[in-house]
Amino acid sequence: MELTVLNETQSESGGGCSSSSCGSSNDQLGHLPDAIKEKVHNHPCYSEEAHHYFARMHVAVAPACNIQCHYCNRKYDCANESRPGVVSELLTPDQAVKKTKAVAATIPQMTVLGIAGPGDPLANPERTFETFRRLSAEAPDIKLCVSTNGLALPDAVEELAQHNIDHVTITINCVDPEIGAKIYPWIFWNNRRIRGKKAAKILIEQQQKGLEMLVERGILVKVNSVMIPGVNDDHLKEVSRIVKQKGAFLHNVMPLIAEAEHGTFYGVMGQRGPSNEELMELQDECAGDMNMMRHCRQCRADAVGLLGEDRGDEFTIDKIEEMEIDYDEAMKKRAVIHQGIAEELAEKEKKRAALAAVKVPSGPSVENTNFRPVMMAVATSGGGMINQHFGHATEFLIYEASSQGVRFIQHRKVDQYCIGNDTCGEKESALAGSIRSLSGCEVVLCSKIGFEPWGLLEEAGIQPNGEHAMEPIEEAIIAVYEEMIATGKLDESRVSDTQMSA
Repeated sequence: MELTVLNETQSESGGGCSSSSCGSSNDQLGHLPDAIKEKVHNHPCYSEEAHHYFARMHVAVAPACNIQCHYCNRKYDCANESRPGVVSELLTPDQAVKKTKAVAATIPQMTVLGIAGPGDPLANPERTFETFRRLSAEAPDIKLCVSTNGLALPDAVEELAQHNIDHVTITINCVDPEIGAKIYPWIFWNNRRIRGKKAAKILIEQQQKGLEMLVERGILVKVNSVMIPGVNDDHLKEVSRIVKQKGAFLHNVMPLIAEAEHGTFYGVMGQRGPSNEELMELQDECAGDMNMMRHCRQCRADAVGLLGEDRGDEFTIDKIEEMEIDYDEAMKKRAVIHQGIAEELAEKEKKRAALAAVKVPSGPSVENTNFRPVMMAVATSGGGMINQHFGHATEFLIYEASSQGVRFIQHRKVDQYCIGNDTCGEKESALAGSIRSLSGCEVVLCSKIGFEPWGLLEEAGIQPNGEHAMEPIEEAIIAVYEEMIATGKLDESRVSDTQMSA
């Protein structure tokens, strides 16, 4: 049996996301111009691999919104929540440009500037496009992106194209007005508020029209969908089918955030969010029709840094006003850093090709046999490496190893178990929560792990592993999976070829 890492040049059968990427395989990029292909490799939202190396930032210049969603409650001057619609500071276009330059000079791995709120960028066209116009001229090495609910999108497509905005995200939660009426209480359209099915029908038509117009212009479109159990969860498979048919590049099915303390309608009314298992199952079902993004962190509207981290506190308005930025010099430094990352990724690709030739132990006991997949959790602080202590993790990346290779499944947030002292609050509760979050995983890979969590993980049927510290994630997962096969740990769980293809 040959075990490989599926990557951006290898896709699973038929449709769906290539195993270790978000769907940016050569086949899926084949119909796009070379210039667009080039813009995917270092975009952390459009490439699962890129998010380990490249950072993004959002600038909050768009306060107004033209629709109301039952899952949204925009909050200002808030540093304690991490979800879309939340910001600590609202910026003017001038402040946004200065902040972007400051971040790009300080974090040279930052490649993408997005406007995603806290309202809808296209409901604030003057502020949004003034920011884009300035950045196009003053920071030409930064990709520009916009996220929108799509209501005003058709009228904005031409201007988006003029500013070389090659990545647009549209939040599409339904294509059925009956379902839409359960998600959107109203829209503001042609200077009046419209409610119910009529409002949902207008929104859906505008979203689909905008999607088609963007695709016609060669602009990459990512579709975000919020999974709301009992409302649109089954329906999202149809959404995925339709947006793929119309040319969307990527589909991101996100879990509903519905804690009551956020003050959303769904939160107050007790609407639950999906479990990790429910989200994974739906993403897998949609993957048959659409390339799936599985590494989304549902960022704040002012997020800064790698996905999964937020360095916004380093770049508040008062701090950036004191900074002197030589952006011409910063661009030179950024170019060197980006070239270094490109070389590292090229070397990683060579290693993947070498891994494709690695075979598991052969012999009558394993030849022509398929083994069940194994889910493994990884603690990482970035760079595609196993480089984080179990107790320091605030999230785990979940991968699946199988006879076909390694694929990224999802990330699962946890409360940090250890912050460096014996009195850190709720340690036992945090540890128990971390173990619960790893449900379904058989192995957790980390750089180090303490005696107490080691024992409790084993009791929960999860094997801790610190033997692959500072190794690339995919290589370590392959090594562990091959070891599990070689030592007979999967002998009782073999499945036939018929079962595998069923």
